[in-house]
Amino acid sequence: MKLIVRWILLAAALLLVANLYPGVTVASFGAAMIAALVLGLFNTLVRPVLVLLTFPVTLLTLGLFLFVINAAMFWATARVLDGFAVDGFGAALIGSVLYSLCAMVIDVAMERLFNGSPG
Repeated sequence: MKLIVRWILLAAALLLVANLYPGVTVASFGAAMIAALVLGLFNTLVRPVLVLLTFPVTLLTLGLFLFVINAAMFWATARVLDGFAVDGFGAALIGSVLYSLCAMVIDVAMERLFNGSPG
């Protein structure tokens, strides 16, 4: 149940990013659901490999290169799907930052909702 609620909220976050930033376009809520799923798969399967391969660069940039990796995952998702589009790598960078901020808020809300908050 928790996974499905998180997936729906992340799809809604993707729609929010598309409404806030004109460089990101989502055709419908269904497209946002699929994009959130594919983005989650990319972040689970591909991102760790990229982080490992680019560890020296990430270390030299004090972790800032992770923004580039996140943008690459966001951009790759847009390249694979039809109902989700990003205007370029710069738009992917801004979109991925906005999406990550939304995901952080969702994760905190989910933690409080499902695990309860003392006091």
